[in-house]
Amino acid sequence: MNALSAERWSQIWQVAIRKPAPAGLFERLLALYAAPRRHYHNQPHIADCLGAFDEVRSLATEPAAVEFAIWFHDAIYDPRAGDNEERSADLAVASLKQAGASDELADAVRQLVLATKAHDGTLHPDAPLLVDVDLSILGQSPERFREYEHGIRAEYAWVDQITFCTKRAEILERFLARPRLYHTESFFTRFEIQARRNLDASIRRLRGGLQT
Repeated sequence: MNALSAERWSQIWQVAIRKPAPAGLFERLLALYAAPRRHYHNQPHIADCLGAFDEVRSLATEPAAVEFAIWFHDAIYDPRAGDNEERSADLAVASLKQAGASDELADAVRQLVLATKAHDGTLHPDAPLLVDVDLSILGQSPERFREYEHGIRAEYAWVDQITFCTKRAEILERFLARPRLYHTESFFTRFEIQARRNLDASIRRLRGGLQT
């Protein structure tokens, strides 16, 4: 099944709520993720996250909540704003409640979406898994990781080069300073070593002013 197919979208609503999604919501989400300013936080990113989650779905305690969180977690994205996750969570909750979802499901999705703001694995029992899914890009091949970096830079095209390199290096250094990047053993085993290599190489490029 295509990760971003209408069939998959409909299925998760029927499985979790036994009711259809609000009319037009699928098209609205796809349009949000297809906005021209999005070079990484876009439809392919959501598709990649759904694909990564499919491989570890059995590890989730609330798989439907995780899948909803993936669909919604970057729905609102403005690199100049600091409340993207909060607004994305609000959209998710409003949409779920409109369809008749329980308070428990809506709250779980809210907490999971918010977990992606600071990649905080403490907000929900499935937050470590969702955060690992969201950060799986860090452990991809060097070529794929560079594509990701170029996408991020394009989304921050309005920031001058020196400022971008400085701030981006600081963010990546904070990641690299963590005892481990991935919470779950599955992602840790598969991606930890390569992710650290990618981050180290990126920081060196940024600190050297070589980011393009």
